[in-house]
Amino acid sequence: MDVKTGLAEVNERIARACERAGRDVRQIKLIAVSKLQPIDKLRQAMAAGHRIFGENYAQELRDKAAELPDAEWHFIGALQSNKAKLVAGKVELIHTCDRISLAREISKRGPQRVLLEVNVGREQQKAGVLPEDAPALLDEIRGLVQVEGLMCIPPASGDPRPHFRALRQLAEKLRLRELSMGMSADYEAAIEEGATIVRVGTAIFGERPKG
Repeated sequence: MDVKTGLAEVNERIARACERAGRDVRQIKLIAVSKLQPIDKLRQAMAAGHRIFGENYAQELRDKAAELPDAEWHFIGALQSNKAKLVAGKVELIHTCDRISLAREISKRGPQRVLLEVNVGREQQKAGVLPEDAPALLDEIRGLVQVEGLMCIPPASGDPRPHFRALRQLAEKLRLRELSMGMSADYEAAIEEGATIVRVGTAIFGERPKG
């Protein structure tokens, strides 16, 4: 897939979703998910005017950020506490803080903006704090990291909208502004339900290489 074309199509669909929802497109941040993509594809995205990327693996983020220091980086994958030093202080936002031990490790590297990952679908195999436990975790980690909002990955099957809606309502209750939700298959629905950040990879870069 041509990266410039993919970006243009995604941005157009974001604009149409904002129109349907009566939202300002400037409220939406598009993160190009570059997990396992070759650095040349990221350079193509930057040549097309896009500079915000999301990575799932700490070492891969470190290596790509060294090659593209002018990009804005987000960490969107599960983060092991012992890998926090590779990420904390080097990214705009860590989307996947879900426990006090991780917040402590992140805080050792200085101020860091994070999102709480919430397991909206209550799936045993997924990371994230349960919705009812989010307020207590927020209180615990606020002195360690700067919590900006919430993030979720809804179940792969079924309608994601109820999960997006639930995350938005939780964010409103906790008085948090940012909502990172929506990927290639459902980012338009996420925008209509209140997302401020969408994480789109395949629709921009095409299928990722196996890794």
